[in-house]
Amino acid sequence: MVKQDNAFVKEFPQNLFSGFVVSLVALPLGLGLAIASEAPPLAGIIAAVVGGLVVSLFGGSHVTIAGPGNGLVIVLLASISTLGEGDLYQGYLYTLAAIILSGVLLFVFGLLRMGAMSEFFPATALQGMLAAIGLGILAKQFHIMLGIRSVGGSTLEQLLAIPDSFLTFLAVHPFAGVLGFLSLVFLFLYSRFRNSYFQLIPAPMWVVVASVGIGYYYRLVLKQALPIGQDLLIKIPDNLISSFPIPLFDKIFDFNFIGVVFSITLIAVIESLLSIKAVDKLDPKKRRSNVNKDLRALGLASIISGFLGGLNVVTVIARSSVNVNNGGTNRSANFFHAAFLVFFIVLLRNQIKMIPMTSLAAILVYTGYKLATPENLLRVYKIGPEQALIFLITLVTTLLSNLIVGISIGVLFTFFTHLFLSNSLLLFTLNIFKPNVLMFREEQSGNYYVSVKNFCSFLNFYRLKKKLNQIPEAEHAIVDLSLCDFVDHTVMEGLQDYHRSFERKNGVFEIIGLDIHASETDHPFSVRKSLPINTLIGLKNALTNRQKDLGEFAKQKGWEYLSVIDSNPKGLNGFLFFDSKTVNYSLNSLRDQNNKFSVFDLYYSEGAFITKEDLKSTFVLFKSPVELPVFVLDKENFKTAFYQLAGFNDINFDEHPDFSKRFHLSGNDNQAIRKLFSSEIIYFFESHPFFHIESNGKKILIKGKNRLSSLQEVKIMLTFAHDLANRLEKEKKN
Repeated sequence: MVKQDNAFVKEFPQNLFSGFVVSLVALPLGLGLAIASEAPPLAGIIAAVVGGLVVSLFGGSHVTIAGPGNGLVIVLLASISTLGEGDLYQGYLYTLAAIILSGVLLFVFGLLRMGAMSEFFPATALQGMLAAIGLGILAKQFHIMLGIRSVGGSTLEQLLAIPDSFLTFLAVHPFAGVLGFLSLVFLFLYSRFRNSYFQLIPAPMWVVVASVGIGYYYRLVLKQALPIGQDLLIKIPDNLISSFPIPLFDKIFDFNFIGVVFSITLIAVIESLLSIKAVDKLDPKKRRSNVNKDLRALGLASIISGFLGGLNVVTVIARSSVNVNNGGTNRSANFFHAAFLVFFIVLLRNQIKMIPMTSLAAILVYTGYKLATPENLLRVYKIGPEQALIFLITLVTTLLSNLIVGISIGVLFTFFTHLFLSNSLLLFTLNIFKPNVLMFREEQSGNYYVSVKNFCSFLNFYRLKKKLNQIPEAEHAIVDLSLCDFVDHTVMEGLQDYHRSFERKNGVFEIIGLDIHASETDHPFSVRKSLPINTLIGLKNALTNRQKDLGEFAKQKGWEYLSVIDSNPKGLNGFLFFDSKTVNYSLNSLRDQNNKFSVFDLYYSEGAFITKEDLKSTFVLFKSPVELPVFVLDKENFKTAFYQLAGFNDINFDEHPDFSKRFHLSGNDNQAIRKLFSSEIIYFFESHPFFHIESNGKKILIKGKNRLSSLQEVKIMLTFAHDLANRLEKEKKN
């Protein structure tokens, strides 16, 4: 506790500064989001202040910022416009009641530990929904940015009306429209200004400062009023305390009202959980948020904000990113951002009234564009054409209907897309919610091994995540997907997040078993589907991260790496291990320049018909520097009885009882084997990691675990093989 208090005091200045910078972003965005929702401008500031205070005290995240969110503008706008039946203020009061009830639901979700519910939404469908939200914001605010407030209709109608507004705004509100348009141009050019002092002030605040400065120029220098109508300026009541509205609850059983409550809750949960997950990646201290605690805090903040006349409170990604980028390290930055907003509203109220709505609309147009930029669709298309189709279907259905219908269609379309790609209804119905996930800690290496069987997608990813979340991020985790017939984009992207988290804590997170899975593109997040071997032979498939790492490792050693399938691998004759097994094919072969050492993945099977079992392991094969007897060295267990049946009796050494107890050594030439296994060789095996080892007289075969080995394990095997070869070379000289 003392250590935490010292850290808080030490980091106080940087969190104070970060909170100030965030408030410079939150002020114009809070005003703009409220106006875009047809709520009083102060409603957005109330949400930011309450969110900052409540979430900083009771939240479970560390560097996130709470306040009004972009994603809810469309829902709130529709709510205020429809619930009031033509009276916007009445609609606002009903919407406040909906916000309060939504806050109650959020709080209950947190109590019930439902923070994992965001995992049930496919990543691409969520991106499509966010793009639709961005288009909705852009369509509405583009006209206001040009000074035209009379354009109504659906999002598509507003988008189609943009050319007319652009051609006619000079005849309606020329000064306000030009100011708004120039504000938008500045926002796009802001990142090109390289002056570090200039960029201390965020772009939205520069827009506000410039527009207020123009107002003062007209008032003090030109001695005339700003040529902008009062209907395009911010309105804030003089008496803030007495202006708090009273929410209306008399439509609590109305179907439309209930729909608004659930819409607000759904989008608030999705936006908050996605933002929390994204910001955790930015946390300089590499902490993981308690999302359920955060949901409770956001719910409580939304309840208080609604009663005070504010919008709902969510976790916001843009302001949270600003917080991290400016040195925020704990929740006090969220608190300070709220405190500075109170300072601005109380002491700079007259200046805020001088801000043109066209400038705030420009900020929102830019925000909407960032959500709906065509680059997002291009990025999704690179993952796979089916992902681009999911994105577009969700986007279009959201625009034509509403957010709940849009995301529902997106989820259903993703499901049917996966069904089509896997071409197996039975696979889906048996494993849709229950993937077979096995996790244990390997005794010898101490690594955490996680095996996933059959099917893994956005519908059941949370079960895999529950296992992965139990692994300390400073450890070595291996996720084996070789038994998984289908892995979707959401899972691939989620596993990459774990890889980053482990890397930040100096842990190791490796994915194996995808080398014989087909993918539509070479993107690392592309959907992976297991294909029959005869289909894969000759198919140029996308390399997995493991294959890329193996290739890079071979390149560093000056070795050859081949990722293609070899259906007739050479050099395995004479090894007892394969006498009762069928070799199917090898893959991922690494060979040195002298062809003395090789590493490869081998796919083989044992048994037949209903007893047939497909197996896979990674092997190292090298030429012995000395002439060897045929022998097998294995761990003493029930399987070694097979060697007894083959005539390979266990060879024990009285002077090395521990070795004889731990290892089963057998072969057809007892005297030659005893001569080879000197005390130095025995000590070598006792002091190194255990592997199954065989000699066919000329070569030594080293087998890894009963699965594919990770890159780290391949390195350990190869080091062991080199050390063994060197030990044998010394024995030859002696």
